[in-house]
Amino acid sequence: MIELDRRQRVTLIWAGVAVVITAFEGSVLIIALPAVAIEFHANTLALSELGSVLALGALGALPLSTLADRFGRKRLIAVGVAGSSLANFVSGFAPSIAFLAFFKLFAVCFEVLVAGVVTALIVEEAPAEHRGAAVSVIALLSGIGIFLVVVAYPVIAPHWRWLYYAGGAGVLVAPLIWWLLPESKTWQQVRLTGSALRLLMQRPWRRRVLILAAMTALLAVLLEPAGLLYTVYASFVLRWSTLAISILIVVSGIAGALSYLAGGYLTDRFGRRGPAIALTVATAASTSLSFATGSVGFFAGNVLWSGFASASTPVFGAWSGELFPTRARATAEASIAVVAALGSIAGLQAVGLLSSSTGLGGAIQLGGVAAVAGALLLFLLPETRQQPLPE
Repeated sequence: MIELDRRQRVTLIWAGVAVVITAFEGSVLIIALPAVAIEFHANTLALSELGSVLALGALGALPLSTLADRFGRKRLIAVGVAGSSLANFVSGFAPSIAFLAFFKLFAVCFEVLVAGVVTALIVEEAPAEHRGAAVSVIALLSGIGIFLVVVAYPVIAPHWRWLYYAGGAGVLVAPLIWWLLPESKTWQQVRLTGSALRLLMQRPWRRRVLILAAMTALLAVLLEPAGLLYTVYASFVLRWSTLAISILIVVSGIAGALSYLAGGYLTDRFGRRGPAIALTVATAASTSLSFATGSVGFFAGNVLWSGFASASTPVFGAWSGELFPTRARATAEASIAVVAALGSIAGLQAVGLLSSSTGLGGAIQLGGVAAVAGALLLFLLPETRQQPLPE
């Protein structure tokens, strides 16, 4: 059990509120994508193009994250929640898939911003021996946001726009986050010196950023198209109903929730590098399995994929926070997300082009090779468990 003082509890509560809101908003498109595809008459290639446009949203998070390293964590988290909620609310009025992509581009920018800055804040505020567990709690709270969409959508389907309208409520919560979320003590104690990006280009940070970014990009070649299109695959290839897909998501979510906590315990006890490598390989294998077999394999693979990927979330969250200096921690998180976006675009474009010849499942499976290659790069990073955070 993690023992937290009052300040740490308040930080966890309001940072958790931020990730619940952005996770809710960010998961609507994935879960409702079959209905979006039907309404806008979009094929696999068009959906891949949509995903590629959304991946570009991570580019906008980079300059905003540098502001979090200069002006503090809580302000940018509040701005991110407000921006995400507003952009998602407007997405509910999109008259075409092109307009939806345009509005969601801004939403993704703010969602990536919140995810990266919240991770930095939690790593900085958590006790050193429980950083993995603290990140796992935040990951679990993000799962609550996804769960809300999973429960709500079958009730209102196919009216996916209603969920975006509901997401607009985050604009009202953002001022409370600005007011009530404590600022990071670790960030306040550090003397800021120059550009965060310039700092990351120095040794040893440059090498660490490049390795972790390359690994994340290679993993995204598999996980981005798989994560975006698995409901489309279930609906159009396996002919599953909306209810069946929701049942799968609930079961996978339960496995993921337990795995978040298990991953936090695992990394605090056994370190970062070993669990990260093992879980990344297992994630790649189970994801590929999901699209290599029929309905039974798809169900089992998705549950395993959710479990392994969820367990790796606190591992990488704690590790990435410990690898980089406080003066550039949020910028490092965003920089990695930007490179990951390039991997996402590569994976989505490959699936869009290959699906006509190999089928949607076969095209996604090919990304598993890139994901395993990325996992091997992690051997080049140092172990950081319970080490002091670099300034």
